[in-house]
Amino acid sequence: MARAAGVSQGAVSAVIGGRSAEQRIPRETAQRIMDAARELGYVANTAARSLKGKRNRLLGVHTFESVFPISQRDFYHEFLIGIEEQAVAVGYDLVLFTSTEDPTGQRRVYRDGANRLNVADGSVLLGIGSNNSDLARLAADGYPFVHVGRRDVPDTEIAWVGADYSSATAELVGRLTTLGHRQVSYVGYAERYEASRDREAGYRSGCASNGITPGVAYLEQDDVTAQWLDRSLATGVTAFLVERQEVAMRIAEYSAARGLSIPDDLSIALIGASGGSSASRRWSTLGIPRNQMGREAVRLLVDMLTAPDVPREFQILLPCTAPDDSTIAAAPPRR
Repeated sequence: MARAAGVSQGAVSAVIGGRSAEQRIPRETAQRIMDAARELGYVANTAARSLKGKRNRLLGVHTFESVFPISQRDFYHEFLIGIEEQAVAVGYDLVLFTSTEDPTGQRRVYRDGANRLNVADGSVLLGIGSNNSDLARLAADGYPFVHVGRRDVPDTEIAWVGADYSSATAELVGRLTTLGHRQVSYVGYAERYEASRDREAGYRSGCASNGITPGVAYLEQDDVTAQWLDRSLATGVTAFLVERQEVAMRIAEYSAARGLSIPDDLSIALIGASGGSSASRRWSTLGIPRNQMGREAVRLLVDMLTAPDVPREFQILLPCTAPDDSTIAAAPPRR
């Protein structure tokens, strides 16, 4: 910035720090520095200007998709509760960033070249629709952040706290084979991201370890038809692992129309998002440690802020809990 404005680094520091008059910086020079700052996308952390190196004990929470209003059954609810609980425990305030949508409606960290999160010491980021270019730029800028959920950013290492979907799904396949299931089908959505790829990898690993042939289908909700179910059952499928609750509900609906009972005739395990409500059925659901993930993200971020030079693990996987037996049972006699 000093080079762009044609001034010394000291002059830049004085102007950005609000000490232009104190340092007798000419008004024209100060304006030139501020113009250069805008062109370069620099945003000063005004809350932290009072003392050099002093932080304002503010943590940002940036969501890449709308998460409010929320209910206790909303997918993001427990993440946010965990974030809040841990921030309170360590004496930090939270600031929520929600107004950074670009003209297309996509939520971005940067607007007009500026990092809007700079008002906070560091931020917790969450959302399936995370923008990799924003994450890479934050990392390059040295801005402290932790992503809730494993995230692969090409050529960039970022800090994240995720759930160990792969191990949990592999163990679930082993449990189903122990119950006598030899045809276990995996049903996922066509749009793949880190969590769904981890679940599928665990499924394939579980199939290989237990000597069964994997069968994977990528389907939208409307692709799950009665005819599709008939074809699946005709191949001998007796258990489904599904990523979305809507798909599980459709399979159950078409199964009931064929006189098949769940789980006596067909087992279904929900291994992905379970937001929304289904009063008529409780599913065997892979337990995602959402509250703990939110807490761990804040704990890791505060550690990064208070002791940046201490070696630590920046990518953390937390174990999932196994599904109960609500919609899982022993394989039925061969049809």
